[in-house]
Amino acid sequence: MTDSRTNGFATPNSTVLGQLLPATGTRVDVVAGGDAAVADLGADCLLVALLDGDDLELVASSALGDKAAEVLTLLEAVGASAKLEKVTRIPAPEGTGVATIAAVGLGDGDPDSETIRRASGAAARALGSVGHVVSALGELDAAAAAEGFGMGGYSYDGLKKKGADSDGDHAKEDDEANGTRTLTVLGATEEEAARAAAVIDAVATARDFVNTASSHLYPEVFADAAAKLGESAGVEVEVLDDEALAAGGFGGLTAVGGGSARGPRLVRMTWAGRSGDGKAGNTAAADGGAAPKVALVGKGVTFDTGGISLKPGANMENMISDMGGAAAVVATVVLAARLGLPVPVTATIPMAENMPGGRAYRPGDVITQYGGTTVEILNTDAEGRLILADALVRACEDEPTHLIDTATLTGAQLIALGGRTPGVLGTDEFRDRVSELSREVGEGGWSMPIPEELAEGLKSPVADLRNVSNSREGGMSVAAAYLREFVRDDVEWVHIDVAGPAFNTNAPWGYTPKRATGVPVRTMFAALEDLAGK
Repeated sequence: MTDSRTNGFATPNSTVLGQLLPATGTRVDVVAGGDAAVADLGADCLLVALLDGDDLELVASSALGDKAAEVLTLLEAVGASAKLEKVTRIPAPEGTGVATIAAVGLGDGDPDSETIRRASGAAARALGSVGHVVSALGELDAAAAAEGFGMGGYSYDGLKKKGADSDGDHAKEDDEANGTRTLTVLGATEEEAARAAAVIDAVATARDFVNTASSHLYPEVFADAAAKLGESAGVEVEVLDDEALAAGGFGGLTAVGGGSARGPRLVRMTWAGRSGDGKAGNTAAADGGAAPKVALVGKGVTFDTGGISLKPGANMENMISDMGGAAAVVATVVLAARLGLPVPVTATIPMAENMPGGRAYRPGDVITQYGGTTVEILNTDAEGRLILADALVRACEDEPTHLIDTATLTGAQLIALGGRTPGVLGTDEFRDRVSELSREVGEGGWSMPIPEELAEGLKSPVADLRNVSNSREGGMSVAAAYLREFVRDDVEWVHIDVAGPAFNTNAPWGYTPKRATGVPVRTMFAALEDLAGK
């Protein structure tokens, strides 16, 4: 067995963030269990699974040996359910090597990876007071069992006093009071556990950034934290402050950030890619040709009041999440470095605070985006596309083959697709591939069009573009049409709108907690792996 919490690198994200943010969420340390005997692991609880059918079926239970039938009888006696995500906990029979056994429902039929992730996540939430859990679900899918439990085991109490209950999930006890829990995954190899641990840490990183209050996370702090996180993983980092942005002609960032006393930033994070000999640098594709070169861009509005076009006050506190795209991009490029992906990735991350101060930009203003495009401002609450446009032009100067941007961009995404389904727009083939990968990893991306008639509404009589149309129709597609104007025609491009999916305002489900979710870290990373041929 190997403790995989460091994933082969010196300092995990959680350690770096613990020194930079006022609070971080609970982490799960993932350990490869292989074929170890449960009794030798010193764990508190064994997690198994139930399938529904004509009779209750106990699966992922070989670790119980000849105790399996007795455990199934006990579960039936207490009315255990095999409904997906339903968790039943019983005292363990003598000789099983643990104090308790938990059984989580997988529903009926043959469980796929997402079912196992969701069930494992639900079990992690239900077993929140348990310090060390052994999961037998690794028999079914080791990676899904580890990722689901690790993501589901995240909880964020912020600046609450020690020992206070978290958001209805569980009280902190034992190891969790110190911010860590341990999961041993039976059947998992060291490589599988290390990869899962890295993915879990990346998702938790994005969640930590989004969950941090804007009083403590504003552009300067966010940029500094991203820089230190990148440097800890061997990523090259450049930060442009407000003076450099103004001098460089970044008109979108300068306008949006102008109303705040806390100036904007542009962070550039570059992972050169890992070659076959283990060294960083440009690599060749599997077919011997030039490797893809990927650009990532994420919206980093650390708080959005709407500016002069002020938002309604109700639920405005959730606008701490308007940097969810930037948080996901930071976490993704660091994950690519930590796992040594053989594809060059450069993240361009604009950060600003949209405030209605005396120097705020106004409806009716005409600004000049980086690269020279002039824009008539109709609504200062359509600010995300302005800072993204600056970043997209800068990202394209690096001549990437593929570009993915993501943002909590439009309320129209929620109206069209709801709170769990990201809208994916862009060039047709790449858009559809990223949507497919997003569904495979459980983040549920869905391809959406950019109808040309909607883009007509962005024409302005006094500038090259308007930042919004005068119609309520197709707002998500209109925003994507605006962004498309700043992406080079020869670049394969995808825009992922996560206005709802990045921040869960409803009850937890599966491995998704309340508040920050970490979407779409796993979608973007899956796209990077796909482009790298892994």
